[in-house]
Amino acid sequence: MTSLLIARNESQPYSTITNTSKNDSGCIIDDRALRIPLAVVYSLMFVFGMVGNSLALYVFLFIHPKKNSVRVFLINTAIADLILIICLPFRIVYHSANNQWMLGTVFCKVVGNVFYMNMYISITLLGFISVDRYIKIQRSSKSYKLQRTRWSTRLCCLIWVLSTAAIIPMIVLSEGNETPGKCFHYKHRKYAKGKAYFNVFLIVVFWIVFASLVLSYGKIAKKLYQVSKDKPDLPNAQKYSRTAKKSFFVLFIFTVCFVPYHIFRCVYIWSQISDPNCYWKNIIDKTNEIALLFSAFNSCLDPVMYFLLSGTVRRTTTDLLCLSSHANISTTNSSTSDCRPAIVSQVSTNTRISFSLVNQCRCGRSTTNQGQVYQPTQKSLH
Repeated sequence: MTSLLIARNESQPYSTITNTSKNDSGCIIDDRALRIPLAVVYSLMFVFGMVGNSLALYVFLFIHPKKNSVRVFLINTAIADLILIICLPFRIVYHSANNQWMLGTVFCKVVGNVFYMNMYISITLLGFISVDRYIKIQRSSKSYKLQRTRWSTRLCCLIWVLSTAAIIPMIVLSEGNETPGKCFHYKHRKYAKGKAYFNVFLIVVFWIVFASLVLSYGKIAKKLYQVSKDKPDLPNAQKYSRTAKKSFFVLFIFTVCFVPYHIFRCVYIWSQISDPNCYWKNIIDKTNEIALLFSAFNSCLDPVMYFLLSGTVRRTTTDLLCLSSHANISTTNSSTSDCRPAIVSQVSTNTRISFSLVNQCRCGRSTTNQGQVYQPTQKSLH
């Protein structure tokens, strides 16, 4: 039966092979099972990731003007996540169109390599954030902070330049194993091992970054817990304890998203440069696609990290949710809402009576005993 299917597919042009892809070893990779689930999950990731990272980038660029090295790394991480998310609609269209690619081989390589480039840029930047936070706990000199800000900017520029230079050969040079009409699919690299070795290098980079995260956040949490335990009377003792817990949560997000993919990635690369049987190739291909979902999901969870690390992001998000809740409540039932109008009458000595409508809202405005309205200043939002 398998030989008949292979003979039938070989007699048809590539454009009519809609549900399977054939590599140069003659193995048929059946990619029908995950087609719809992948399209649905990537669509949800696109929506939530675009909203969360756009909000975070807006806060970092326009609402929080304070410059420090962590802010520089967070801005670049949000940009990398947004570029990765922009690649998702192409995957969504590909899986929705019965796994058929209509935009040419070169553009397929552009989308695929840009997707992976920004994923590893995000991984690298998260590693630098952990190291930077640990160093700042150990050393707090003002001049050192300014130096770190300059160096963090230069370091981010270097990362972008090196990453772009690394993917250009991947896009321009032909590997000889491209399949017309297919993209994001399993490729055999038995005779084209260059990219396989480069993927091994990326795996090594990941485990180095992961080790730095474990060591940095572990020492950060240990130090903060120790301070809160030794000096419980300090005003910020409880805050130190909460910060330590947040550090572990950031490490948890990183572990869940990236560790399964990079553990299995070794098996995937081995299958590309060796020649396992067709059954195992199909199993490996499907497992790799599921593991890749977890890695892409990190672009949606990074805004959660921004929410934990940045007080400005927390306050801005809370304000937006409060304003949205206020608008919904006021349109449905203005008489019983929390942000209900209060009419304050003021009688002047000249017997002039004026009535003013003051919005007494818990989300931002409050009324004093004398009827004066208090409006929070811009400084309180930072």
